[in-house]
This record gives sequence, C-alpha cells and structure tokens, in this order.
Amino acid sequence: MNWKTITAPPDVLPPSPMTMRVQSIPVRHYFAEHTHEWNQLVYAISGVLMVAADGQSFAISPDQAAWIPPGSVHSVGSFLGAEYHSLWLADSPGGVLSRRGVTIFGVSPLLRALIVEAAAVHEAPDTDGYFGRVYQLILDQLRRIRPISSVLAWPTSAPLLRLCETLYSNPADSRGPDEWGMELGMSGRTLARRFFAETGLTLRTWRRRLKSFRAIELLENGFDVTSAALELGYSSTSAFVYAFRSEMQCSPLAYMRTRGSFV
Repeated sequence: MNWKTITAPPDVLPPSPMTMRVQSIPVRHYFAEHTHEWNQLVYAISGVLMVAADGQSFAISPDQAAWIPPGSVHSVGSFLGAEYHSLWLADSPGGVLSRRGVTIFGVSPLLRALIVEAAAVHEAPDTDGYFGRVYQLILDQLRRIRPISSVLAWPTSAPLLRLCETLYSNPADSRGPDEWGMELGMSGRTLARRFFAETGLTLRTWRRRLKSFRAIELLENGFDVTSAALELGYSSTSAFVYAFRSEMQCSPLAYMRTRGSFV
C-alpha cells in the first residue's frame, strides 16, 4: 500500500496570534514537504505521527510533540492514522525552543489540555479575549518544556524503510539482523551498521521502542493488556508490562488512566 498525499487547505491564514489545524490523518497519508514562515507545534491527540524535518525522520507518540521553527523543511503523516493537531504560532515562546532547531519534547497534561481547549474554541469569535489567554498559557508551557531523546528515529534508505514498515505493521516479527540481512540482500553485520548509522539505535533497541509506540495505539483502540501483549509478540503479559514500564516509566494501565480524558 503506497502513501497518499494530503492537500493542505488553500485558505488557511498565517497565525495571528495562533492558527489551529485539526483533522484526522488516514492510514498512510501525509502532508508533503513544505516550509512555513512561522513556528509550528506538531502533535496528535491519538495515534502516532511520522515526522521528517531538516534531515531528521522520527515517530512521535501522543505524549510527545515536535517543534518546527520557521523555514524548516518538513512533512507529517501517519502510518496507521492519527488525530492531528497542528498549532501555528506567531510568537516564539523563548526558553529552550528559541535556541534550538527542530525539537522533540514531552507534552505535559496541562499543555495537552490547553491544546484540546484551543481546538474547541479556535473558530469562535474571541469577544472576551479567552482564546488569547489560552494562547498565552500555551506559550508559558512551551517555555518550560524539556527536550527528550527517547524518540523513535526512522531510517531514510529504502531497504531499512521496508524493514521498519514491516515491523510497524507486524511488531511480533522476531527476525534479527542476520535474517533481515538475507531478506534485504546484505549481511547481518552490514544491516546492523547501517541501521545504527541512520537511526542512532540498534535494531534491538529500536524494536523495543517501537513496541511501546504500538502498544499505545493498541491500548487506545480498545485492546486490553493481555491482547496487546499477544499482538506485540510478547511471551507473557508480565513481559509486556515490564518492557512497557522500562520504556514509559509507568505500567500500561497507569498510562491509560492518565490519558483517559483525552482519548
């Protein structure tokens, strides 16, 4: 199945002070590479986004967002579909984001709630300045963000893209570098070296992080913990819970409790 391009609406105005873009991204759809003259916050209330920006390629979960500064060439899509929330901001919030380029950061419960609220009221007339106050609170939150390194980096070469898309579709696939090397026409050692060069992760670490991302999608779509563990290829529910806790610093059930009012 090929990826399909989403055409951006032609009548969206530059932010003054903030423009919201809210829409569902279907399976394997994406916005093609483009740039803006303003700041952008890329986020999904549910689902995982695939983001490519300034030579980087990565996936972000609903606990993460991407900051795209003006002039950065970027594209955004989703492998399995996502509820996309894009914020265009007229002002730079300052803080860490004013000193960095493309940045991935954790989304606090308060920032998530503010994004949800902004989406709910952004088309209504701002007669009493409420939307402006929400905007200022979002800027306040962005000044306090901390960049994170635990993103799911995505490769760029065709063979490794094929590998990663296969594992994303079937995270229970247990083939290692040697088996995948035979599939892709290279030695296991060459595959391991190229994979690390393109993602900064070993295939084993990448696969573990992938399963955490896919677990979030499964849990949000109604899977219970046992069913998610089986779908992801874990030998037992306890093995899944241990791996999820190691990656996310909480159990799957605790994670879903914190997400309950937003999914």
